[in-house]
Amino acid sequence: MYAQMRYDVVIIGAGAAGFMCAIEAGKRGRKVLLLDHSKKPGEKIRISGGGRCNFTNLHASHNNYLSANPRFCISALSRYTQHDFIKLVEKHNIAYHEKTLGQLFCDDSSKQIINMLLAECRAANVELYLETSVGDILQLKDQAGFLLKTNKGDYICESLVVATGGKSIPKMGATSFGYEIADKFGLNVITPQAALVPFIFEGEMLQYVKNLAGISLDVEVTCNGKAFKEAMLFTHRGLSGPAILQISSYWKAGDKVTINLAPNIDILDLFSKNQKQKPLAVLSKILPKRLAACICANEAYNFKVAEISKKNLSILAANINSWVIVPSGTEGYRTAEVTIGGVDTDELSPKTMESKKVAGLYFIGEVVDVTGHLGGFNFQWAWASGHAAGSYV
Repeated sequence: MYAQMRYDVVIIGAGAAGFMCAIEAGKRGRKVLLLDHSKKPGEKIRISGGGRCNFTNLHASHNNYLSANPRFCISALSRYTQHDFIKLVEKHNIAYHEKTLGQLFCDDSSKQIINMLLAECRAANVELYLETSVGDILQLKDQAGFLLKTNKGDYICESLVVATGGKSIPKMGATSFGYEIADKFGLNVITPQAALVPFIFEGEMLQYVKNLAGISLDVEVTCNGKAFKEAMLFTHRGLSGPAILQISSYWKAGDKVTINLAPNIDILDLFSKNQKQKPLAVLSKILPKRLAACICANEAYNFKVAEISKKNLSILAANINSWVIVPSGTEGYRTAEVTIGGVDTDELSPKTMESKKVAGLYFIGEVVDVTGHLGGFNFQWAWASGHAAGSYV
């Protein structure tokens, strides 16, 4: 019923990294099997970018990634760049555009990227089995390789590649399976956390943001020495938008986050130039009116600027140019775009992605402790790390 049970390479996870690894290994003439427990391949690709897939970023470099070892990703990223993936997209005549800040999206649909990867797999003679769940994995003692026990039979392979992703968006089938495999074979795993994820609040702060839900504006947000200047959105649960998602990767529970709601304007200077107006009138010209009204709700600000004490004006200005918040938490893996942490890069070769402890065992993509910024960088890591492993398995 099923194909031959012995393969050169078995890859667990038919996502971006798994696809790329399978394609490269297949091109080298390796007999490759790509497995996934889902009904359809590339589900995270399908939903990404609002269904148009932000497949890479023109400005991708190692500076766009978080890791306990920030230099680990340099090797793979330099050998398979964003321009290499763009060539592949153009080869398949997929129209694309730059949305903002170097982010590249399909003009039509993310399904085009999935179909491109499937076509490349077919050309490389890669076998793809879906709805295939891996139970146990055993390292063969009498010969190099591994035995995988699945719901569709047993498979033997020389090289095993783990491309199972992180724990983000469990409704798309995300699990901790990749970390469990690493643990089984004695590899260290840096504690995973939800990243690129909205903040949530409780108590008075929750009520405050609820009243502002739906308001979006450009801000500069800072935490732990890192800053991002992008859009922020007030929600019924807290704060979201690109700026918040970006900074969430650098935030730990209890940390303060500073938000400049008017990053290009010195509010105290603005007040000094509008002495005869009330703060609300001044701020309504530069901020969404509902937000300005909320900030100026205190009776102390219901006077002309010239009639308000310097202390109160300074407090008001600080609430705009350096608003300090302490989130209660994040929305977690349910809405997180990626997982930070994962298989410790000290355990892997940066050139091949192979385990230093277990010959023939590879980890690629999001399951590894390399996490990109928002904007196509995580896909580029998937393509690059998959290509790196695929060139050696």
